[in-house]
Amino acid sequence: MTTAIQTEAAADRVPHRTAVRRQIAANDVLKAVLESLDDSKAEDIISIDIAGKSALADHMVVATGRSQRHVGAIADHLSRDLAEAGCRVGSVEGMPHCDWVLIDAGDVIVHVFRPEVRTFYNLEKMWSADPPKATTQRTVPEAVEV
Repeated sequence: MTTAIQTEAAADRVPHRTAVRRQIAANDVLKAVLESLDDSKAEDIISIDIAGKSALADHMVVATGRSQRHVGAIADHLSRDLAEAGCRVGSVEGMPHCDWVLIDAGDVIVHVFRPEVRTFYNLEKMWSADPPKATTQRTVPEAVEV
């Protein structure tokens, strides 16, 4: 018991430990993402649970902006809100063109599209679909005698 107390006290004295930002859980990141997208007036916001489908993240969020300027503003606002909430924003891709902006927030991946681009790629259909069930038995057609 004294060992645990000493270890905690020693950890508190290590200077780099006090400067480490707190990591928040995937559900908290998802909540922060959805609130930020709603505040930015993003449209057609869809959250997809991909925890069992991919090792990349636990959730994928797909949203639409009305124009390139709106997509860029949504992405900027989201990055700022996540940083203020203590989330790690790994990278933001697609900002120069703002047709499709991808924001990597660790356990949550966010895609912000212009309407035409979202319709073309249709990510939510690809990730929401259940994988086909494998069959273990194959039926062999009977041979026809001539």
